[in-house]
Amino acid sequence: MEHEVFVPVPVDRLREALADPARVARAVPGLQQDAGAEPIAGRLKVRVGSHSVTYRGSVRVSGQDDGSYAVEGEAVEARGTGAVKLALTIRVREADDSSGSAVTFDGTASADGRVTELPSDAVASAVGRLLSRFAENLGVAAEEPQEPEAMKAPEPEAPEPEAPAAVPEPPSVFETEDLTEPVVPPAEAAHARRTMIGRSAEEVDHAPPRGRYAPVPAPHTGGANSALRWAAPAAAVVLASAIVVGRALRRRR
Repeated sequence: MEHEVFVPVPVDRLREALADPARVARAVPGLQQDAGAEPIAGRLKVRVGSHSVTYRGSVRVSGQDDGSYAVEGEAVEARGTGAVKLALTIRVREADDSSGSAVTFDGTASADGRVTELPSDAVASAVGRLLSRFAENLGVAAEEPQEPEAMKAPEPEAPEPEAPAAVPEPPSVFETEDLTEPVVPPAEAAHARRTMIGRSAEEVDHAPPRGRYAPVPAPHTGGANSALRWAAPAAAVVLASAIVVGRALRRRR
């Protein structure tokens, strides 16, 4: 097949674009690139008449000694068993009126599967439309300003992982207490121990509390009330004795 497209872009810029795989991939109309794959690889939907066929494959573009570019590609149907292989040669020359460039496509392609069931004129028209759009997109990509390598901002370096915070080691059992120094008991504990020395356990258990925990005695009251408290029991004893003596005398009579 042969196909030629006029592009209003100088020849030098088109050659630079063809030498850049990233710009070539952007020029392929409808290409959905695969992440992490080759620059010109992915899925491409091709519309032929009222039908459409989706292919998954890759294309490689390499410059030749004569100034042309060799294009090799292969793809398989995303939903089917058909496959396509192509080998093209792209040549770029200055247009006759010097107002741009002429891009010429020359090569062969072989296919099987669904595309062979479609009319040949519809397939040829679809291929020509695809190549025309590719050349136009390549001209747009060639006009895009390219940032020089020296002016490109360096990629941010990944921050170094911070060292984990030091976890203090738990104190050793031999560091919690200094066994070489005598332990001085509190004053109250020493007083209680001195008080309980020489006393039985029962006496210690039932002994009244001392010190600041001892109960406060009731205040002592004296006077007439105290005398009456002791006189009342004595009077009762005298009266009882008199009654007993009186009864004994009456019995003797």
